[in-house]
Amino acid sequence: MPDQSLGRRTYLGYALGSVGTAGFSTVPGLLLAYYLTNSLGVAAAVAAVVVLVPKLWDVVFLPIVGTLSDRSAQRRRSRRPFLLVGGLTLPAVFILMFSAPTGIGTGAAAAWVLVFFLLAASAFALFQVPYIAMPAEITDSVEERTTMMSWRVAFLAFGILLFGVGAPALRDAASGGASGYLLMAVGVASVIAIGMLGCWWALRRTRPVTLDSSGAPSHSLRQQFAVAWRTRAFRLLLAAFVIQALATGAMLAAAQYFATYVLGKESMSDVLFAALIVPALVVMPLWAWVGHHHGKRAGYLLSSVVFLAGALMLLASSLVPSAVVLVLVGLCGIGYAGMQMFPLAMLPDAIAADAAATGQQRAGAFTGVWTAGETVGFAVGPALVLLVLAVSGFVSSSGEAVDQPDSARVGVLLTFSVLPALLVAASLPLIHRFHIDPTDPPQEEQHEHSATGT
Repeated sequence: MPDQSLGRRTYLGYALGSVGTAGFSTVPGLLLAYYLTNSLGVAAAVAAVVVLVPKLWDVVFLPIVGTLSDRSAQRRRSRRPFLLVGGLTLPAVFILMFSAPTGIGTGAAAAWVLVFFLLAASAFALFQVPYIAMPAEITDSVEERTTMMSWRVAFLAFGILLFGVGAPALRDAASGGASGYLLMAVGVASVIAIGMLGCWWALRRTRPVTLDSSGAPSHSLRQQFAVAWRTRAFRLLLAAFVIQALATGAMLAAAQYFATYVLGKESMSDVLFAALIVPALVVMPLWAWVGHHHGKRAGYLLSSVVFLAGALMLLASSLVPSAVVLVLVGLCGIGYAGMQMFPLAMLPDAIAADAAATGQQRAGAFTGVWTAGETVGFAVGPALVLLVLAVSGFVSSSGEAVDQPDSARVGVLLTFSVLPALLVAASLPLIHRFHIDPTDPPQEEQHEHSATGT
């Protein structure tokens, strides 16, 4: 099959969706835990449950969306209806998630956030699953997929910078509290809508080139996980990506606590985000060059090691000037850029290799499982932070300033430095073992060989 040449309009239209996804990927991870513990007065252990449960639900819901989007791709040759539904519903429930009524008690407030976070996560899934599946179908060129992912991750990094700096600034512009979080939610939801609906509109003329008339198989939830798990390359890539999502999710959730209780400046969280994301934007072309000239796996390993080194050195944050802390966070940002770009560029390759080996197009099934794993990683990361804070004696409040014990401050420091570093270190052997060869035997046979050591 000849390669389809994609133009800048397609790259731009696809990448625009990442501005929308960045909002939901960034803001809850950055501010939701802090909103629960420092504005609504919810205990850290209870807050951990609130941020975790909706994401665990997504483990079930995301693969279902994958199956439904596969059927849509075969019957209508388009996954765009899902982009539209997600782009319309997510902004509304996102606003409600940060709009818990005042004076209803901490238990009711936690329940409010839980319900609307659950709805928001479901709406996000309707957009994200087909969105990730599309590059494997609209071009059969490995090089063009890499280019698409470099555009996407650049826009993702820009979106994370925009939301990471802008969301706390909007909140603080209204002096925090209920009105501050409401203003922030409305602003963020508006940009999410522009990104997602803009992507839906821009891709209206795009049609898949890798689907045939034989139809995609319809998988149950259990079968989707089985398909994904039997595919060795996908399994290794997913495991590495999920572990790193735990790491970045933990660092993201700990950033506001780190700014408040280690650096002593609550408003410095947006500066920390700028220090993380600006270097990522600058070095993105460099990582794309590394991928083209030295291979994606090598680039993925190198970027992970850079992030790990920066995170470990942040352990000295309380002993060095703030300027040095920002430099170290910038080093993490350099690694973070590659940690985002390379797995997303390698995923379509793994999906295409499976299609070549089996003769079946199962992109939705793979991306449903992928997004479920990513979602769990980004949920468990903040939950781990909250659990560490609970164990270390962190004291929640309803907006008023509260002195924290030294143990809680140490817990905050560890969640921002050592915890992410250890998680990334655990992912390195998985990345090293990743390999795609279209001439490999069927995946079931590979699995049996690996189990017996032959």
